[in-house]
Amino acid sequence: MTIEELEISCGLVEVDEDVDEDNLRCWIDCANESINDFPIQNLPFGVFSRKETPNDHTIGVAIGDRIIDLKRAIRAKLLCDLPPEVQQALSKSTLNAFMAMGPKIWENTRYLLQRLMNEKSSILRDNEELRYMIMVPMTDVDMHLPFKIGDYTDFYTSENHARNVGKRFRPNNPLMPNFKHLPVAYHGRASSVVVSGTDIVRPKGQILESGAEAPVYKPSELLDYEIELGAVVGAGNPLGQPIAMADVADHLFGMVIINDWSARDVQKWEYQPLGPFNGKNFATSTSPWVVTLEALKPYRVPGPPRKEGDPETLDYLKSEEDWALDITVEVYLSSEKMREQKMAPLLLSKGNFEGMYWTIAQMLVHHTSSGANLRTGDLLGSGTISGETDDSKGSLLEIVEPGSKGIELPDGTMRRALQDGDEVILRAYAYKEGKPRIGFGECRGIVVQPR
Repeated sequence: MTIEELEISCGLVEVDEDVDEDNLRCWIDCANESINDFPIQNLPFGVFSRKETPNDHTIGVAIGDRIIDLKRAIRAKLLCDLPPEVQQALSKSTLNAFMAMGPKIWENTRYLLQRLMNEKSSILRDNEELRYMIMVPMTDVDMHLPFKIGDYTDFYTSENHARNVGKRFRPNNPLMPNFKHLPVAYHGRASSVVVSGTDIVRPKGQILESGAEAPVYKPSELLDYEIELGAVVGAGNPLGQPIAMADVADHLFGMVIINDWSARDVQKWEYQPLGPFNGKNFATSTSPWVVTLEALKPYRVPGPPRKEGDPETLDYLKSEEDWALDITVEVYLSSEKMREQKMAPLLLSKGNFEGMYWTIAQMLVHHTSSGANLRTGDLLGSGTISGETDDSKGSLLEIVEPGSKGIELPDGTMRRALQDGDEVILRAYAYKEGKPRIGFGECRGIVVQPR
């Protein structure tokens, strides 16, 4: 059944377009707080298990400090306005079946959830027994990968990052000539994408040490992070049929935070001529909550302007509705000693996603421009998000100057690269005056010794 046939057969509830979504309030008080990541305007999707039933993976929606258990909500007939096919998809252990259903069903489901959680709705608000069954405290669950990832592609779309890194590896030619003509990318390793909170085992690899003529095999000594955002494919495209810029919203379900862990010493030796391999494939972390494209609509901004002398963008990458996303990203670092001494994590950088040279829409379109087919659950990494200032650089490679002692942490230790016991915490959120904060939660990972 095609998406169009499914939408017709489902008989969707009509969404009230007159609802003032900005001023909606939830009956969960903390969801209305300005610093909360998960207000009623967000409603990101994830997969969790209760600590007492670790093998029962369930689709949930975050709001305030709670999770709506969709499987139990459906059994309690709280979402009976959803067609049976959608209810079945939301009762599964991953989001893939639901994400494949297309934007009208995504929007309809979000509308019904907002209606259920609205402060004016008494169905859950005034029924303590039902509320206890359906609403789960976030502290009582473990989070899992929200969708099965078939393919993972990592792009390289920040001009600032490309120049900063290029200067280290190719000082005379930092920006490759193709960068401003197309969104550069490589195929990553889907099997090693892990959910936030998973330990990151220090990788081993071939390393050519300074002054040496031959490489040695040993643990990486230059382990780094890269803060990125990832686009999650909802409905895929047939093989041989590219996606047009005007149709991107029909295929993108939502966004997550990504940490593209990188072993710089391994990467430096291996990357020519085909690009990254073992220096990247050992782990990629992702946040557990998928923020829908619908929730991010109010934070669309015009696509990045081209500078004088930049090449003309080819027609297939142009759109009348050219948009980027105004999303703030933050990186924090906490050493094992800092955690033992109850010290707060150190803010390393704060940047913004809207400054990328290529937009998420252009990445998706270019990926399929050859006729390649994307599938539900495919993950597209944006590439490292770096700004023009020192406090907005998205990796240690850019922050730490060659020959310097590195960054001093609150515990008095220095960092030029990540050490065992270090925890990297990534955060992201969209916010502007008069609008609610749409948060992504966190993406965490602690580096542990090699095996």
